[in-house]
Amino acid sequence: MKNDLNLHGEAIRLSRRVEQLVAGTATSDGAGVKLTRVLTQQLQRRLDPYLMLDAFASDNPDDYIAGFPDHPHRGFESITYMIAGLMRHRDSAGHEGLLGDGGMQWMTTGRGVVHSEIPQQENGRLEGFQLWLNLPARDKLCAPWYRDFAAAELPRFTTPAGVAVTVIAGTSHGVAGAVTREATAPLYLDLHLPAGSRFAQALPATHNAFLYVYRGTVSIAGQAIAAQRMAILDNAAQADGVVLEVSHDARALLIAGQPLNEPIAQYGPFVMNSEQEIYQAVSDYRNGLLGAAS
Repeated sequence: MKNDLNLHGEAIRLSRRVEQLVAGTATSDGAGVKLTRVLTQQLQRRLDPYLMLDAFASDNPDDYIAGFPDHPHRGFESITYMIAGLMRHRDSAGHEGLLGDGGMQWMTTGRGVVHSEIPQQENGRLEGFQLWLNLPARDKLCAPWYRDFAAAELPRFTTPAGVAVTVIAGTSHGVAGAVTREATAPLYLDLHLPAGSRFAQALPATHNAFLYVYRGTVSIAGQAIAAQRMAILDNAAQADGVVLEVSHDARALLIAGQPLNEPIAQYGPFVMNSEQEIYQAVSDYRNGLLGAAS
């Protein structure tokens, strides 16, 4: 493969390839919100440090109107990225925010938070994604943290080929994203690729990575990835990045991160490192301690 230069002058000598295509599982969560769980619990070890990716998109308010009433979390970070619609967040740490078109919410649940996410519309399209990023064992019980980023606050750039890139986390082509994390080194890009364009992104070979296409079709090393499909990218030692190509307009999320290589114990909204820690989280929640001020 010929070298693909990014804006920062970095050459991708060999692109990663598609290891597996994943269709996701249709389900519902919260008070009946219909969604597709793309990254499921069975893929957590393979895509460490990521735990879950949900995609939701509907023009029917019956599919989303009830939202996600109060529920607890402990031990990870959640990143909610809205393509269309309005969602209000409230939590037990006193945070409140309205997430709108193109906005992003980053929440560190840490030692525990109880929150709600309720659509603020009675009709129209609600579309977006929620991604769960694990916390290292040393940070599982850190203080909760939260921030809303309006669309205008998210770093963006456009490549010479016309690819519009929103850098939610990490660094791409010399542009630093809205959030960085040392332990997991998350990269989270929203890519809008015009017809006939290519996009190259450097990736450490040891980082796990995947692509979720939500409009059109994207090709990687000759493998086509259709809309509503996730492509798990291989970890070939010789590959120094990934190159995307499109024939027609397409949109996709490119996500990568440094694996923690730690035990994962999950029970619903709690993600810890051992069963004992899960029992403690459940006990704390039942006793009104999870999310309580310390």
